[in-house]
Amino acid sequence: MDGTRVVLDVRGLAKAYGDTLVFAGVDLQVAAGEVVALLGESGVGKSTLLNCIAGLDQPARGQVRVDGVDVGALAEPAQAAWRRGAVGFVFQAFHVLPHLTVGDNVALPLLLLGRRDPARVAQMLHTVGLAGFEPRLPRTLSGGQLQRVAIARALVHAPRLLLADEPTGNLDPATAARIVELLAAQVRAAGAAALMVTHSTQAAAHADRVLRLTAAGIVAA
Repeated sequence: MDGTRVVLDVRGLAKAYGDTLVFAGVDLQVAAGEVVALLGESGVGKSTLLNCIAGLDQPARGQVRVDGVDVGALAEPAQAAWRRGAVGFVFQAFHVLPHLTVGDNVALPLLLLGRRDPARVAQMLHTVGLAGFEPRLPRTLSGGQLQRVAIARALVHAPRLLLADEPTGNLDPATAARIVELLAAQVRAAGAAALMVTHSTQAAAHADRVLRLTAAGIVAA
C-alpha cells in the first residue's frame, strides 16, 4: 500500500453453504481514498463477500478488519452499531424508500446515529448534482437520479468504508459511467475506501485497481 493507511484488510476469508464452497483464501486490502473494483461471474459470491465484510454474513474462516476493528469479533449489537457508523452501502436496486422524500432518504443514516443535520443532507445532495431535490418523491426521479440519491445516502454519515453491489446494473451505459465517476470522486474526496463488485468492465475502468473474485480467491483482472 506504499505507506497509505489501509482501511479494509481481509485475510484468508472463506465462505461455504453446507458442503458447497463459495470462495476461499480471499486476501484483500483497500487503502484510504482508494476505489477497488471486483469483477466476477454471476454466482461466484461477489455479493456474499460484501455481506461477510460488512458482518451481515458469517464466513467459515478468515478475518475482516476495518480501520483496525475486527468485525467478526464484535457481538451482534456492537456489530450493528459499528456498521451504522462505519459502512455505507450502494445497491443495484437503489433501495430508496418510495414513501419518503429524497431529503428524508438521504438523512436516514444520520437519524439512525441520532444525528439530525439538514445542512449535511443539503450539502450531499448538492455534491451529487441534486441540489433542491429534498422535497421530491422517488417516483419523480430517473434511474440515474435515484442512484445519485443512493450515493448521497451512503456517504452522508462519512463512513470509512463504502460497499457498492452492482451499482450500475439498472442504468444505461452513459449514465452508468457518470455514476461510477461520481461515486469514485466522492470516495476519494472523503478519504474513504470503496469496494465495488460488478460484472461490468466499463464500470470497473473508473476504479484505481481492478481485481477478480474466483472460487480460489482474488486474482488480478
